[in-house]
Parts: sequence; structure tokens; C-alpha cells
Amino acid sequence: QARLVESGGGLVQPGGSLRLSCDTSGSIFSLYTMGWYRQAPGKQRELVAGINNGGTPYYVDSVKGRFTISSDNALNTWYLQLNDLNPEDTAVYYCNRYPTPLSFWGQGTQVTVSS
Repeated sequence: QARLVESGGGLVQPGGSLRLSCDTSGSIFSLYTMGWYRQAPGKQRELVAGINNGGTPYYVDSVKGRFTISSDNALNTWYLQLNDLNPEDTAVYYCNRYPTPLSFWGQGTQVTVSS
């Protein structure tokens, strides 16, 4: 069964923080290493962060030092801590398998950075 539930987004001022969650419990996604992707208005979806089977994290250059990916295996939940947000981070954030996402996508969670 494919199921992804992203949450934690919201409206935040520049410099603010959010923590996104991705619930994969009861889903085939609980078997995979996961990543976070985002899609800004008028742009293609891009990979933001992920962790491989060896536990090595990957971050796109634009978020290095600001975002942190983590997981709670007992809860089958993945997290993305977003710090020092700026307006360019405004997007819908999704989780999916990393490094190759599956065709199924959840509803995502909207992050809006604005003063």
C-alpha cells in the first residue's frame, strides 16, 4: 500500500523555522530510505535532501547548513528541520523514496516564507 502523509508546513517570516514530518507507517515507503522534495510555483519539483542506505545525508546546495533531515524508525516517520528560511524556500514540500522517487506522491505540505 502506498501512503505518505506530510505535515508541519505553514506561514513563517524570513529567518524563521519549521519542522516537517512525513508519516510512512503502514506503507511500502516504510521499507525505503527517504528524501524531501519541493515544488515552487511555476518550477519543477526538485530534490532538497535525502539519506542513503549508509546513512549519509545529501542536501542541495541552496539548503546546506539550514535544513536537516532525520528519521524516527520506530515511528516510521521522517523529518526535515528548516532553519533560517527565506522567501526562495516557499514551495510545497513532499517526501518520497530517495534517491529515486516512486510515481506515487502524497499531498505535500505548503511552506510559505513571507514578511
